[in-house]
Amino acid sequence: MAYWLLKTEPDTFSIDTLKQQKVSCWEGVRNYQARNMMRDGMTLGDLVLIYHSSCKDVGVVGIGEVVKEAYPDHFQFDPESPYFDPKSSPENPRWIMVDIEYRQHLRYVSLARIKSNPALEEMPLVKKGSRLSIMPVTDMQWNEILAMSATPIR
Repeated sequence: MAYWLLKTEPDTFSIDTLKQQKVSCWEGVRNYQARNMMRDGMTLGDLVLIYHSSCKDVGVVGIGEVVKEAYPDHFQFDPESPYFDPKSSPENPRWIMVDIEYRQHLRYVSLARIKSNPALEEMPLVKKGSRLSIMPVTDMQWNEILAMSATPIR
């Protein structure tokens, strides 16, 4: 099992939305490096930190689990979708998605707290220039963020 951090804008899709839907496809990833991590790295049972970005309270807010491995993102074929890619085809899809199941909310851990924790200084999230929407999380980083949230894990 591996750990990941997935960024989402809560005005578009939040941890509360995921809880309500129970399972959701994680679509719209349009960065090749992030796509490759989903395609080549994410496997069934991997756990993910849900991270709210581009909002007032930026930080980790919950946990999800990968319940379906990489498959073609159907939005890339829909001309009405903001994720449409005219260079992609069903025979040769460029973009993929995974399905994430809600596990639980965490007590909010702000980006400022994450940045101020010396144990997390190597986390891609706090590195200058790292803007990926998907990134790996080490066992140590996972445990440190959970400790910072002080939330019992179910």
